[in-house]
Amino acid sequence: MRTIRGPANHVVVVGAGLAGLATTLHLLGAGRSVTVLERADHPGGRAGRLDLHGPAGRYLADTGPTVLTMPDLVDATLAPVGEKLADRVELVRLDPAYRASFADGSTIDVHTDPDAMEAEIADKVGPRDAAGYQRLRHWLTALYRAEIDTFIGSNFDSPLGLLTPDLARLAALGGFGRWGRRIGRFVRDPRLRRLFSFQALYAGVAPHRALAAYGVIAYMDTVAGVYFPRGGMRALPTALADAATEAGARIHYNSRVTGLARRGDRAVAVRYLDAAGEPARLDADAVVLTTDLPAAYALLRRTPRRPVRLRWAPSALVYHAGGPHGAVKTDDKAHHTLSFGTAWRSTFDQIQRRGQLMSDPSVLLTRPTATDASLAPPGHDLNYLLAPCPNTTRAAFDWPRLGPAYVEELLTVLAARGINGFDGRAEAARLSTPADWTEQGMAAGTPFSAAHTFAQTGPFRPANLVRGWSNVVLAGCGTTPGVGIPPVLISGRLAAQRITGR
Repeated sequence: MRTIRGPANHVVVVGAGLAGLATTLHLLGAGRSVTVLERADHPGGRAGRLDLHGPAGRYLADTGPTVLTMPDLVDATLAPVGEKLADRVELVRLDPAYRASFADGSTIDVHTDPDAMEAEIADKVGPRDAAGYQRLRHWLTALYRAEIDTFIGSNFDSPLGLLTPDLARLAALGGFGRWGRRIGRFVRDPRLRRLFSFQALYAGVAPHRALAAYGVIAYMDTVAGVYFPRGGMRALPTALADAATEAGARIHYNSRVTGLARRGDRAVAVRYLDAAGEPARLDADAVVLTTDLPAAYALLRRTPRRPVRLRWAPSALVYHAGGPHGAVKTDDKAHHTLSFGTAWRSTFDQIQRRGQLMSDPSVLLTRPTATDASLAPPGHDLNYLLAPCPNTTRAAFDWPRLGPAYVEELLTVLAARGINGFDGRAEAARLSTPADWTEQGMAAGTPFSAAHTFAQTGPFRPANLVRGWSNVVLAGCGTTPGVGIPPVLISGRLAAQRITGR
């Protein structure tokens, strides 16, 4: 494994998102001194926060990921400084992990307990697919074990790094086939096929085009379990930041990085505007950039050459609404509800290939107050609607005008499916569109960064070492291993290893 050259006693990390905090904790555990520069006034990065205020009081909304899987990776991130997640955050395991509702009026609960899920499928679908589910579960588990150490959790210096015994195991498991087709070998009911392949959206690729290797995301969701932290998802970056500062890291908030000072091929300092807006400079032995890829390349003043131009994942429209309890008619047990339309394959084509809004939408509804009532005023609920949509390179919509109208259309569709009152009794609401993600500096107006096509996977994904700089490393969802809380935490460890050599 290649590492940076020269001394690296003091490392400056740009960004206090999950990747930056993970990098910081691993560096601290290796005895390095770390200073973090964060442009916001709080940690989290893409795992952001939004406080909505209504007549009844304050709603604590999460603007980024709402699904937490693989908490053992959070423990692995805290372990270098002798911490455990359970000492700082109370996690609630969600059961069901999701409730799926379909256009025909049927519902299927997704349980991560194998016996409960087999019983659910036997009851809602039939014994044949219930038996197929158990085989599918074994396959997803084997897929994860074949990938986690080599393909997800390792630094690559070249594609030759793929040539390991795990590659043969992955090929034998069918990991280089198509995800959707592979799922169909285990379960035949089209509803179940959706439940075990919709996660391809997180990778930015349609299930019928995605590599079966990305079924590991379905493993994380449907086998390993879905969790929610008390206090909201914001509790996770807060815990990591607190652990980092207590272990000796210095985190400067409201500090916007403007450039790197260079001597030869080395970054010797980071230039930034401090909390008062005054120019400042911080000397560094090494620098880790966790910003979005275009922002990182702008600071480096070079964009690495690629044989094929980067392809960005689809974006999403997100609508937050707070109001009296019961305003949204979903089952009280459902923290996450997947509402599927009749269309499926054509929906992905509309978003990803034709640059159109979904004509028959499938969306994610999240009601965090189903698990933690403290996130809203007493007697009130906080609701979250996520609808995938084209990114800004695929379609140049006038989002300030189109966004509110599209939300109204989505709410009308949901009402026809029996999910009523999302906005009618809302006393506090906020809409985020690709225009907002663009304003926050996210490439192509998408919070999901570079798509996980074959040409952007593993050693073919943008590297965390940058040519021309001997002591600069990248971390975050745009680099290896990819998008999502588990991969982003791993990216922080991989970035730290490029510095420490461990």
